[in-house]
Amino acid sequence: MTDKQALRSHLRRLRRDHEAAIPASMRSLLFLRPPAPLLDLVPSDAVIGVYHPVGAEASPLSYARWFHEAGHTVALPWFADRATPMQFRTWSNPFIDDELEPAPWGGLQPDQSAEPITPDVLIVPLVGFTDSGLRLGQGGGHYDRYLAEEQDTVAIGLAWDCQLVDHLPTEPHDVPLRGVVTPTRFYGPF
Repeated sequence: MTDKQALRSHLRRLRRDHEAAIPASMRSLLFLRPPAPLLDLVPSDAVIGVYHPVGAEASPLSYARWFHEAGHTVALPWFADRATPMQFRTWSNPFIDDELEPAPWGGLQPDQSAEPITPDVLIVPLVGFTDSGLRLGQGGGHYDRYLAEEQDTVAIGLAWDCQLVDHLPTEPHDVPLRGVVTPTRFYGPF
């Protein structure tokens, strides 16, 4: 087992335990509205990419609704199958999941008929992060590959406070974040 694999397992367990300890009534109040430092990084006509959370991931769904109501186009990751690169497609109504289908990696994604689009700002999931913007993802490299191709995209992590670590093992392909939002703090901009 590599250091990254062991760290991912440890952080997933922390994240799961942390999220489970928050009463559902309180959990629904977290991440309701993007904080001002995040909004400072969002142009007025930006396309906002979010993810549909899986398991104990911090949920950006309220952010998706907030941005939609503010007039932004919202997008979700889309995979044709597990072997294809991540793309984004328009999510025309983040208040309902009727137009979504199961994604190959879990969660939900737009159906194939949704318009392909490139986000200007991307809210990304993570397993762990540092206070300097380094991110440990699930291990598939989808976001790092996407961000390496779309270098103008502003990437913001969304996490529980327990996911903060002092150090992460890094590799040359790892793409740092511009900021990280937790329920108690905004880290960045970096």
